[in-house]
Amino acid sequence: MLQQKADQFDAAEATVSYGRPRPLSKVLTGLATEERDSVSVRRIRNALADRSFATFLVFTASINLLPFPPGSTVLLGVPIVLVAFQMVMGYPTVWLPRFFLRRSLSQKGFHKMTTWLIPFLERMENWVRPRYWPFPNAKSAEKVVGLVALVFAVAVVIPIPFGNWLPALAVFICGIALSERDGFWLVVGVVTGVVAICIMVGVVLAAHAFAHSWLL
Repeated sequence: MLQQKADQFDAAEATVSYGRPRPLSKVLTGLATEERDSVSVRRIRNALADRSFATFLVFTASINLLPFPPGSTVLLGVPIVLVAFQMVMGYPTVWLPRFFLRRSLSQKGFHKMTTWLIPFLERMENWVRPRYWPFPNAKSAEKVVGLVALVFAVAVVIPIPFGNWLPALAVFICGIALSERDGFWLVVGVVTGVVAICIMVGVVLAAHAFAHSWLL
C-alpha cells in the first residue's frame, strides 16, 4: 500500500502541462538529490511520468549506439521494437516485466551514472526545446513518433553489418525530440532514419548484384 501511494505521488509530481515538460536533466537531478537508498526501475519510471515512453526510447536506442560486436543489434534492438510497439498501441505507460521493475541501482551506482549523464543532457537541452510541435496532444504524438520509431527499430534489428548504427541514432534523436516536444529535431531524426534505410537498401542491392555477378 505504501509503495503504491509512493508511486502515485511520483507520477503526480512529474506530470506537467502538455508542451512544457520538465527537462529530463531536472527530473534526474531531483531523483539524485532525494534518494538516500537504492533506486528501483519502477521509481525511475514513475518519476518520468509523462515522458516515460520518450525516455525509454532514448535509453534503448542509446544501448545500440555503443560499440558492441557486429550482430549484437539483433538482440539489443528488440527492446526498441517493444517500446515503439507499445507507443503505437496506445499504452498509457511503458510496460515492463515485474522482475525488471523490481531491479534497483544502488545509491552510489545511480549517483555515478547521473554524474556524467546529467551534464550531457543539460548540454543537449540547450539545443533542444519545445518548438514547431505539430501534435495537439501527447497521445497523438506518441502514436506517430512510435510508428516512425518502430520502422527504424526494425531496421536496427535487421542483421546488416555496420548498418544498424544510423537507424539507432535516428530513434535516439526522435526520442529526444518527443521528450522535449521539439519539431525541428523530430524532422532531423526522421530524415536521419530515411537516409539510414536508403543506405541499408543500397548495401543489400549492391551485395545482391555482387553475388549474382560472382556466381555467374
